[in-house]
Amino acid sequence: MSKEILINSEIQEKRVAIVQDGLLLEFHIERPQDRTIVGNIYKGRIEAVMPSIGAAFVDIGLPKNGFLYLSEIESAYESIEAPQQTPIKEVKKGQEVLVQVVKESFGTKGPRISTQIGLAGRYLVIMPLEKQGGISRRIENEVERRRLRDIFKKLKLPDPVGFIVRTAASGRSEQELIRDAQFLYKLWKRLEKIAQEKKAPALVYEEYDLPLRAIRDSFTEDVTKLIIDSKPEFYRIQHFMRTFLSYLCKKVELYRGDDLFGAKDVEKQINRIFESHVYLKSKAYLIIEPTEGLVVIDVNSGGFKKKVNQEDMAFKVNAEAAVEIARQLVLRDLGGIIVIDFIDMEREGHRRELLSILKNALAGDRAKYDILGISKFGIVEMTRERIHKTVQMLSFHPCPYCKGKGKLRSPQTLGIFALKELKRYLKGKTLKQASLTLAPPVIDEILKDKEALRAIEHKYRIKINLISNPTAHLEDIKIA
Repeated sequence: MSKEILINSEIQEKRVAIVQDGLLLEFHIERPQDRTIVGNIYKGRIEAVMPSIGAAFVDIGLPKNGFLYLSEIESAYESIEAPQQTPIKEVKKGQEVLVQVVKESFGTKGPRISTQIGLAGRYLVIMPLEKQGGISRRIENEVERRRLRDIFKKLKLPDPVGFIVRTAASGRSEQELIRDAQFLYKLWKRLEKIAQEKKAPALVYEEYDLPLRAIRDSFTEDVTKLIIDSKPEFYRIQHFMRTFLSYLCKKVELYRGDDLFGAKDVEKQINRIFESHVYLKSKAYLIIEPTEGLVVIDVNSGGFKKKVNQEDMAFKVNAEAAVEIARQLVLRDLGGIIVIDFIDMEREGHRRELLSILKNALAGDRAKYDILGISKFGIVEMTRERIHKTVQMLSFHPCPYCKGKGKLRSPQTLGIFALKELKRYLKGKTLKQASLTLAPPVIDEILKDKEALRAIEHKYRIKINLISNPTAHLEDIKIA
């Protein structure tokens, strides 16, 4: 299988696409004004303590204060102020705390922050305030897990710190892992010194930008090529690669054409991310509707036509849909509560197998998720971690015409409404004539039955001029 990471770098934005055999698996976008703050470390100052919700609001130098659970604050004081613990009841406004952003601001909410600091390397995440470590659950081979544990038992550092072994560490040599651990430890000691010298609120560490994050997290040995369409970005990435991933440098290429995403047939697939309907090879389809509180995904058999009974048809469509749903969750970075309405199946065995297919399809998802199960009606409830603003949030804003409803009133409804507005306008006025300017489809609806218009002219003893404006929005109504 051919797997490629494509990086499109422009002044206005940077885009990363991960493509396997021509199929878009992941898409990310970052603009200078919307650059993520997730992973950034700040020295903050507590602005308000709210025991009723068990949280504090922390000024980290951004427009919105960060939200921090009180239960996390004790360990933070250990690293900044003194080795002794500080009871929660003594947490006061004005105290300083070292925090890391774990979730972007959404709507009116400020960023979610944590005192559980973590710095990600190629193979490891250092947890400097933790004494215990762990190994990614996605490394399932018990022999490999034992080998990794043995490596870290030998690791000697001046201070006890915790490490989380990332999935990318599987199969890596002892030397590579120890080198990564030592680099992260030195980075942490440097940041610790910066934090002690700075006065809150202050930025202590800024996470990598999108291209470098994608390389760190996704550029594994199964990737065939990394292609970049910008010469300055190519040289910057080459420097980064020589420092951290020298053995993969030969896979990095500079694209010299004008349209990398177009040449790789990726642009069309990106545009489809924003559509509510996703069509499957069997001619079945999904409807994906994100709302403020949850995401609803409906599975429909559509044009599926095979000579099988209803039960087998439902299972075949659902199985295909489950794989595509897992892809769409990652591609659209959908998070929060997710409700999937599969086609009803009678057999318990089919329901169990479908759930297994969905879980297997989600195995490569880096976001944390939890699946509750599947009901007898084919409903699956799950949650998925949402960290960054979605591509849709960055690319769209609420429609100024429909005000976020996603639908417009029909021409017939608008024709009736326009005549009501006309009557309100004429009430109390003495005019010889008035003009009603509307979009052509609305004019056509009014002229289908002229009686209503004639009744208004007769009642107010006025001549009404209907003016058709082809450039007007369907819901625009102008009376003069």
